[in-house]
Amino acid sequence: MKVKEKMEGDIAVLSVTGNMMGGPESTVLHDKVKSLISEGLHNVVIDIKGVKWMNSSGLGILMACMSSLQAAGGKLKLASVADKVKSILMVTKLIELFETYENADRAVAKFIEEEKHG
Repeated sequence: MKVKEKMEGDIAVLSVTGNMMGGPESTVLHDKVKSLISEGLHNVVIDIKGVKWMNSSGLGILMACMSSLQAAGGKLKLASVADKVKSILMVTKLIELFETYENADRAVAKFIEEEKHG
């Protein structure tokens, strides 16, 4: 699993590629989110277009990222959720917790819109 970071103003867009299956590399994403929070960034889009498969450990990572951001007063949005991953989110009812967008640009636009309307 690889994580690439791109900034859109004060919104961090993290693009994840590979499988989110737990294991030693699974902390990479959450560690990245925690380091963004420590830098004062609280709005994060996780673009999972490159994620083909995810198991319960992968869901746990996303939950941990969301919890850390919420605790810091921030928000997490998911972008480019593939059908397989979306079906897991639906089965686990986590689809109700995560805001999902068809791509990262839409998620970023939503953050900007929310900031304007505060």
